[in-house]
Amino acid sequence: MADSTPIPAPRLGVIGGSGLYSMPGFTNQREVKVDTPFGDPSDPYVVGELEGKTVAFLARHGRGHRISPSELNFRANIYGFKKLGVEKIISLSAVGSLKEEHKPLDFVIPDQFVDRTRGRISTFFGEGLVAHMSFADPVCHHLARQLHQACHQAGVPAKLGGTYLCMEGPAFSTKAESNLYRSWGMDVIGMTNLQEAKLAREAELCYSTIAMVTDYDCWHPDHDAVTVADIIRNLTHNAENAAKVVAAAVRLLDGERPCGCGQALQFALITDKKTVPPATYKKLELIVGKYFAE
Repeated sequence: MADSTPIPAPRLGVIGGSGLYSMPGFTNQREVKVDTPFGDPSDPYVVGELEGKTVAFLARHGRGHRISPSELNFRANIYGFKKLGVEKIISLSAVGSLKEEHKPLDFVIPDQFVDRTRGRISTFFGEGLVAHMSFADPVCHHLARQLHQACHQAGVPAKLGGTYLCMEGPAFSTKAESNLYRSWGMDVIGMTNLQEAKLAREAELCYSTIAMVTDYDCWHPDHDAVTVADIIRNLTHNAENAAKVVAAAVRLLDGERPCGCGQALQFALITDKKTVPPATYKKLELIVGKYFAE
């Protein structure tokens, strides 16, 4: 870290998506630059106090929205949270709706993902250390339920459960693709959260997405009537609601982790420890060290 002054370790991390490049309500905040073996995160982390607790915030696309979904350094972003001491991540993401029931300005807290990306790096492992993670249930259900409760307390319409289809981008879907995804029963479509969820699981962090609906995807008959101004207005309104939900979630969340996220690697590491290259172990010691100490 560039700043060596001791700070309270944040237990909670927040990733801000399109339209959310800072976290309203932060006090005593400062920027913390985190060095990782995987390169630079999207932006310096902003660490501050929210509702009396220390929270770390990261603008996924960088302030000013400089980084395309396909260019994001997902590994550095998640590793940086781990290095800061974060145990739970709330991911805020702008999405399109693939179902009539998910209206613009609604929030969806998905419990499943489908990957339609191409060639993105979605794992910390390799280079002589193999791990096969359980990913049948890709989000932390305990955290997801608490976020749903936080939405209710904040007065934001939200559905608990559903499937987030992660597409490559940066272009949006064709109508044929959009209708195909609808035929599969997908709920929302976005460009970022699948890789975050996989890496958070490998880093043994609790992870849940708040998918903020900005518009119906191009399948909808009224889609062509939606203007850029409409989208920007919805992004702004969603960002305001997201700040309320995060504040409510911080009040609800405690240090308990009744889920299994904190032991996700326990049975996933396959490689004989004696054969792991020293350089690989050094790079991943923050994540796997406790299992090599046994």
